Amino acid sequence: MPVVTTDAESETGIPKSLSNEPPSETMEEIEHTCPQPRLTLTAPAPFADETNCQCQAPHEKLTIAQARLGTPADRPVRVYADGIFDLFHSGHARALMQAKTLFPNSYLLVGVCSDDLTHKFKGFTVMNEAERYEALRHCRYVDEVIRDAPWTLTPEFLEKHKIDFVAHDDIPYSSAGSDDVYKHIKEAGMFVPTQRTEGISTSDIITRIVRDYDVYARRNLQRGYTAKELNVSFINEKRYRFQNQVDKMKEKVKNVEERSKEFVNRVEEKSHDLIQKWEEKSREFIGNFLELFGPDGAWKQMFQERSSRMLQALSPKQSPLKSWARCRDFQLDNLHKP
Repeated sequence: MPVVTTDAESETGIPKSLSNEPPSETMEEIEHTCPQPRLTLTAPAPFADETNCQCQAPHEKLTIAQARLGTPADRPVRVYADGIFDLFHSGHARALMQAKTLFPNSYLLVGVCSDDLTHKFKGFTVMNEAERYEALRHCRYVDEVIRDAPWTLTPEFLEKHKIDFVAHDDIPYSSAGSDDVYKHIKEAGMFVPTQRTEGISTSDIITRIVRDYDVYARRNLQRGYTAKELNVSFINEKRYRFQNQVDKMKEKVKNVEERSKEFVNRVEEKSHDLIQKWEEKSREFIGNFLELFGPDGAWKQMFQERSSRMLQALSPKQSPLKSWARCRDFQLDNLHKP
């Protein structure tokens, strides 16, 4: 692939070798020794000042069409994305994923602005710059992190880091007295748009925290943070601690209620089983009772048999001789009657 070297600049202030204009001269090819995309994710991405890129090959201009067709293995397309990346979230990660996958052979550099620049042009951050740098280093899509990135991209910065394209969402970003800080990048044909993720942003997360401030303050007090660390007044501290005690009591009452319900349910189940078993046994007992003591029961038959035997034992049958003597006496008595 031919390479070019020129110090001339286009009207936009971007070097001609990085603008849309064709190269004015060529020279023999020189092998690129720029860092390659990460092939392993077992270590964090390096910082730009640690890569020690000493590539001597001039950085020739690529069109978006050329980059999408693919580049030689030793010449990855160097894509740059910048931001504040406070409270690093999925929206940030998705934007970097899009920037990384814009072209078949991409090397993604991510610039992170310092605290001084961010506080000056945008506002106070939750995470400090060191924390934000580290968050980016551990994103799988990032090949290199540039600390203390500039707020507005200059030709010198683009040339120093051999940047081919800048990736950002296409909404004009007004800041530092400019209607769109990426306007000159767009005019140079170096801008590639990404899509924002709806429903998630650093401002959204901060809004949730502010809205539910009391909940988070109470939670952190309960976890051992002091009122001074949370910037909570004495009165609010006592109120939060009282609310925590009330919540604990409610939780205990709720647990007692749940256990009581569970106990009652178990008792009801056992009672139902006992009643069912009692009904079964009762029916069996009544059946046995009737079979034994009912009108035609075994007890009646046995009683009748025993009664008959007793009567026979108490009243034995008269002998024939006594019956004849009684009959004779009856006849003699009747003979004397007129």
